[in-house]
Amino acid sequence: MKFCVLGSGSKGNCTLIESGSTSILIDAGFSGKEISRRMALIDRSPDDLDAILITHEHGDHVGGVGVLSRRCDLPVYANPGTHQASEARVKKLHQGCEFETGTGFTLDDLHIHPFRISHDTADPVGFQITDGTHSVAYCTDTGKITTLIRQRLFQCQALILEANYDPDMLLNGPYPMHIKQRVRSNQGHLANNDAAAFLVELCTSEVQHVVLAHLSETNNHPDLVTAQVQQELAPHNPTFSLVLARQDQPGPFITVGG
Repeated sequence: MKFCVLGSGSKGNCTLIESGSTSILIDAGFSGKEISRRMALIDRSPDDLDAILITHEHGDHVGGVGVLSRRCDLPVYANPGTHQASEARVKKLHQGCEFETGTGFTLDDLHIHPFRISHDTADPVGFQITDGTHSVAYCTDTGKITTLIRQRLFQCQALILEANYDPDMLLNGPYPMHIKQRVRSNQGHLANNDAAAFLVELCTSEVQHVVLAHLSETNNHPDLVTAQVQQELAPHNPTFSLVLARQDQPGPFITVGG
């Protein structure tokens, strides 16, 4: 099982996951042309894809969904609330497929379990994806780590987790107060310290790889994330690798179990 975060941040989010003969995208928040360019950098093509899964309807997660679906004849999987909320932005799809949040489904070689997260959209989800041997969890755009989220993430060998903002940078930054309050709310985004505290919990799990994603370009900095996480993890001797996803280019192609 392999995955690559093609890019993550407020300007676009897109992650490739593959196992066996099955290849999917989680979100497609860049233009179709940009997603094609980034996939080519890791020797892949949208023509290789079997489906797109959508976490929620914000533009930085669905901006390229419609064009990729129509151009490559791809089914798009989302729950009814997200399909309805994103309809005006994605327009016509080659095929729209619905799942129920909390109910797993199979897509060729992959079993996918969508779980509820905490964000200010219609029905936002994260995904736990397994090929029967290994599993990857995707969890960004959540204002808090709930008991349900914790349960799902602890079952995986690899994790893509949000570390969106530094609280001091957000407080002293240029956003108007109502946006600051939204970001730091339980239905906003996950702060560096909250992500770091959860990673400490993961030191007792079977997680092998963690990618920290959706870093704010305005309210965060890679050095701050790295320092916070290293400080929290140092006493606990973590065994998992740690990578920071970038907005401007794909990250490494990570093999789960390799």
